Amino acid sequence: MDAAHSSRGEVLVQALPYIQKYAGRTVVIKYGGNAMINEELKDAVMTDLVLLSQVGVQVVLVHGGGPEISDMLKRIGKESRFVGGLRYTDEETVDIVQMVLAGKVNKDLVQLLENHGGRALGLSGLDGGMLKAERYTAADVGYVGELTQADVTVIRDAIGAGYIPVVATIAAGEGSTVYNINADTAAARIAAELGADKFLLMTDIPGLLRDKDDESTLIPQVQVSEVPRLKSSGIISGGMIPKIDCCVEAVRRGVSQTNIIDGRTPHAILMEMLTNEGYGTMFI
Repeated sequence: MDAAHSSRGEVLVQALPYIQKYAGRTVVIKYGGNAMINEELKDAVMTDLVLLSQVGVQVVLVHGGGPEISDMLKRIGKESRFVGGLRYTDEETVDIVQMVLAGKVNKDLVQLLENHGGRALGLSGLDGGMLKAERYTAADVGYVGELTQADVTVIRDAIGAGYIPVVATIAAGEGSTVYNINADTAAARIAAELGADKFLLMTDIPGLLRDKDDESTLIPQVQVSEVPRLKSSGIISGGMIPKIDCCVEAVRRGVSQTNIIDGRTPHAILMEMLTNEGYGTMFI
């Protein structure tokens, strides 16, 4: 047997204890960034999710859709505006967000999963009273909400019926108000409420780096208690702060492990879940 066949066999054998470990357990994946735009990467993500589902892992996919929202706003002649990293969402924009996220993006992902042999069910934070929010007040960003409540009954029901739930992160406010919710925050909260064993946050970076210009300085594992020190030393800075805060929040709320993984690498999900080496940065 040649070396290539032997190493393939090794990989498959290595996967077995992880398949046994995660069978019947819940894994929440926050999907966004490049992996959501590049067709080849998108294809790899769907394959990973269906494979995990077929071996008994209870997979929940929570997605954003920033580029598609920006694209639709551009089409109607409206410019995207951001305040401190959050999309300014006026009344017209929140309608577009609802239409694009809970409509086109969500249903495209459901169809993709079905095309890969999975059974998927599209949901939004409005379904079954899943996500409730009030207006974000730290800055004037319009109809952007802060989560006040998450009820994951409808997600549990979908999992119980054998579906991969695909969740768009909009939330109900007072009356008939709809809020745009940060997908990382919503995914972390959903993972916690489900008591997930793992929360994977897909990004366009390899994970947490000691030197942001050198991928060989990846920090594979971080204790949640170390995060304040890593922030004060500048290792966690800029756009990484809210992502890592989501991971910390999920761990504090009872999720066993959370990982930031590089969505630009095909099959990053399987590499993290089913190999000894793992992938990205794990928060415990």
